[in-house]
Amino acid sequence: MDGDELPFEMGIAVYAKGTNKLEFDPVLLDSGYDPIWDAIREEAKLEAEKEPILSSFLYAGILAHECLEQALGFVLANRLQNPTLLATQLLDIFNGVMMHDKGIQRSIRHDIQAFKDRDPACLSYSSAILHLKGYHALQAYRVAHKLWNQGRTLLALALQSRISEVFGIDIHPAAKIGEGILLDHGTGVVIGETAVIGNRVSILHGVTLGGTGKETGDRHPKIGEGALLGACVTVLGNISIGVGAMVAAGSLVLKDVPPHSVVAGNPAKLIRVIDEQDPSLAMKHDATKEFFRHVADGYKAAISNGDLHIHSNIKSLK
Repeated sequence: MDGDELPFEMGIAVYAKGTNKLEFDPVLLDSGYDPIWDAIREEAKLEAEKEPILSSFLYAGILAHECLEQALGFVLANRLQNPTLLATQLLDIFNGVMMHDKGIQRSIRHDIQAFKDRDPACLSYSSAILHLKGYHALQAYRVAHKLWNQGRTLLALALQSRISEVFGIDIHPAAKIGEGILLDHGTGVVIGETAVIGNRVSILHGVTLGGTGKETGDRHPKIGEGALLGACVTVLGNISIGVGAMVAAGSLVLKDVPPHSVVAGNPAKLIRVIDEQDPSLAMKHDATKEFFRHVADGYKAAISNGDLHIHSNIKSLK
């Protein structure tokens, strides 16, 4: 995110699975030692041996490049090109940003670690960089965000348009997104202009972080660190999802969500407080049984209190 950043020379900060702690490897990227990139290259070599028909694909996407930034730029440029926005032009744009922005260099590694740790379908680092459109869209957004902040708004919006067309993920380049982010599947995700997403957040497919109408200014949700947004969650307006909160799949959120709590339903209601520091890391987002137990308990309480109009309304629906 924007703001003070840890010195890149301290090494690669990798989020450990199941914890919110940062573990710093005592390495210097400037020295040429990058363990994530080394792992990607080794994975690509092994895959080329196992599947020779993909050797050219793996060479072009990974093995022909000197660093993660160059490989990622090549993959993104070829995915996002069209007849009027050429791959060579896009490659220059991506390399021009990623090769010189140490904050983005750190973020792309935090993100790939998040995919590897939290998505059981992500079998390797190399599969994320080559195949996962959630990862691709997120890194292309990071470049568009940099361009937006540089005042190159037209180019940033052109990238947003291509990202939406190709990946089905629409992230406004002005949105602010932290690192260690997982966009699981990603299809149908919409993130509005003034949305803010903290570090270590996990977002599943179909999530909308939108406004409530035609208002201008600061009008989109703020998502706290370590939060988990289940599939097809809709959060509308300038409201806050607290640190470490979990929003169950299919929920519509119209009010602030307290930190370290579970909400579910349409509209979303508080179900319980949770113990997990970062539910985004555990990826346990099935609140269905708890939600319906909560509804049933509320119904029983209403009946016992003589709230008969609820009972009669339910009977009329049968």
